[in-house]
Amino acid sequence: MTETKQQPLKQTPLNDFHLSLGAKMVPFAGYDMPVQYPAGIMKEHLHCREKAALFDVSHMGQFTLTGENRIAALEALVPGDIQSLKLGRMRYTLLTSETGGILDDLMVTKREDDLFIVLNAGCKDTDEIHLRAHLPEGVALHRHDDLALLALQGPAAVNVLSAEAPALAELPFMAGAQASLFGVDCFVGRCGYTGEDGFEISVSVSDAEALAKSLLAHDDVEPAGLGARDTLRLEAGLCLYGNDIDEDTTPIEAGLTWTIGKRRKIEADFLGAEPIMNQLFEGTDRLRVGIQPEGRAPARAHTPIVDADGNVIGEITSGGFGPSVGGPVAMGYVRADTAEDGTEIGLMIRNKVHPARVAPLPFIKKGWQS
Repeated sequence: MTETKQQPLKQTPLNDFHLSLGAKMVPFAGYDMPVQYPAGIMKEHLHCREKAALFDVSHMGQFTLTGENRIAALEALVPGDIQSLKLGRMRYTLLTSETGGILDDLMVTKREDDLFIVLNAGCKDTDEIHLRAHLPEGVALHRHDDLALLALQGPAAVNVLSAEAPALAELPFMAGAQASLFGVDCFVGRCGYTGEDGFEISVSVSDAEALAKSLLAHDDVEPAGLGARDTLRLEAGLCLYGNDIDEDTTPIEAGLTWTIGKRRKIEADFLGAEPIMNQLFEGTDRLRVGIQPEGRAPARAHTPIVDADGNVIGEITSGGFGPSVGGPVAMGYVRADTAEDGTEIGLMIRNKVHPARVAPLPFIKKGWQS
């Protein structure tokens, strides 16, 4: 039998910096990434909720789309309304397939000369192929491997950054702007994936470590890894691509109908619109829901969900302990007729049924709404 040669892990520009901070590194989406630092996932999570945490998300794909017809070209591939965005505003949207499945979720910012796009690390290569295959003549996609991406998340993030760039205090949520931070030119978006107020900072690879060190020098900022990032987004009811959404999941099943713009529903001219619109008007067999287990036992991904008679009605896609909630939380897909909040269900954990109920998402109040 021929042994398959494993590809070496890629590294972000901050790899050595993570090691110097004592990070525990793990493989993720083909990269060597910090899962936690010496403080541990629990403390990193709570620090983000209370003050500010710095995440390295440089493994994400950063792209720009240029050309006179760039907006129409992208709208042919996503259900989001990009056209109506004001300059500097951003939108969460989805790349959909011909069958209505979700190829990836992404952030798009409308800038004066381009659309700035951030794609998931595990999908960025196939997304790039997909985008290039569908773009019309005169519209060009540019990949920016020369850029790193840092996420500063938490209620103190705005004070930390506005001390360097006062205009960022007035930057609306889901908007981006150029800024100078500690003498480094950056593009800063007020967004994130933790449920907290915060910012994502696109910066040149050569300046990334100096910027990270400057941010961590602030008393309110601590480093956080993938472990805390996962518990934070789960409490906030946010999907992780590959777990909660994938090519076999539609936006309607995933509870992401809100990502389809009103005009886009009427025109229905994006890839996969027909099957998605059919589900929107006729319903679907399954839906993503929040799940609140009783007791202390967390339900992990792939845990079967059963009804009162023991019939399997779905599966957990993300689950674990929610440090801010103080107990286990989960998300998953259940049969549509069992998706109402408060429905009593069971979770099959180690061959034993544990009681749980369908719960509204998110599990915590989102910090950017306060």
